[in-house]
Amino acid sequence: MTEIHLTQLIEPWLQQSITATWLTSSVANVIGITGICLLYLVIRRLVLPSLQNAITRFSPSRITPLSSQLSKLSGRLSALLCCVLFLGFYQRVFVAPDWLFAVAKVAGQILLVIFSGLMLSAFTNLGHGIYLQLKFAKDVPIQGLVQVAKLITFIVCAILVISILINKSPTYILSGFGAIAAVTLLVFKDTILGLVASIQIAANRLVSIGDWIQVDAFGADGEVLDLGLNTVRVRNWDNTITTIPTYLLISDSFKNWRAMQQSAGRRIKRPIYVDMHSLQTWSVEKAEQVAENIGFELVIEQPLSNVSVYRLFAEYYLKNHPKINQECVLMVRSLAPSEKGLGLEVYCFSRNTQWVPYEQLQAEIIEYLIAELEKFELKPYQAVTGQLKLY
Repeated sequence: MTEIHLTQLIEPWLQQSITATWLTSSVANVIGITGICLLYLVIRRLVLPSLQNAITRFSPSRITPLSSQLSKLSGRLSALLCCVLFLGFYQRVFVAPDWLFAVAKVAGQILLVIFSGLMLSAFTNLGHGIYLQLKFAKDVPIQGLVQVAKLITFIVCAILVISILINKSPTYILSGFGAIAAVTLLVFKDTILGLVASIQIAANRLVSIGDWIQVDAFGADGEVLDLGLNTVRVRNWDNTITTIPTYLLISDSFKNWRAMQQSAGRRIKRPIYVDMHSLQTWSVEKAEQVAENIGFELVIEQPLSNVSVYRLFAEYYLKNHPKINQECVLMVRSLAPSEKGLGLEVYCFSRNTQWVPYEQLQAEIIEYLIAELEKFELKPYQAVTGQLKLY
């Protein structure tokens, strides 16, 4: 079948003109450029948005959050189709010197490769957005793998662009990679380490977005905002941002508070130091009288020290506290005597694991128990004693 050039269709309409040849060529070029622009606008503004709206009707809750990724995808797909159309029909539509056709062909091929890479990147982002809507996405982040896929895509596109510019096969360029392997490993060292770390983090579920982690080496103590290929961003509790190399989460140690937040309670472990000079032995009658005055049940058969009675009172108080998880370990134990006195350690678990309610409960318990020491004729230990009086 004989190929027909656009000028052959236009020339009969303009053959009466003095400048018929120049005018025919100009009209053909204008029609070609206008046709490509109209094709882009029709696909970009009409066809693809109509398809997106039709898909959104089936599942608006899932498709609406992906509107930005779909918009990028439609723009890049429209440009890709225009490049394909240009490379397929430029010789039948446009009129130009051979050297300009050669330049246009190379430019079209380069744009085709670039928009193909961008479209694959948009598809990857869209797939990642769909994955983030799954229930287990928070526990198994794949952002590092997504970044690796995009990086490989852009590397392949760069190789194809270079091969087009030098008019050589891509295998010719790949054959030279062995000579620069050491330089490549040096330049992409952090990326390679980050890739391995991302795979291990995702496979072992070491860190998830939203986890509370603590990395003392970097002063990080807060919530994980982003898990990238090269860096992990942590919003500290003072609202500062700490950036940590991803591979250091594998090579060094860090503390993840996720298990605590998901557990039945958060541990309270605080000592109260008692001045050992205030310890004394109480008879059974006195111990029961003090317990009755305070309002807690005490059943003993032999004399006890006042600190022992106080310890039993503290346990009774914790066992009846509504904010303490009674299913977890609960006790008040004596520590080894030291230069600070005799330590009584409160060990229990709060029901609420959130930071602020936990700290409020911990302060409430310790402050109350210290205030109750006087009723047991006990004195708290402090390094500086005495009171200052203002006259």
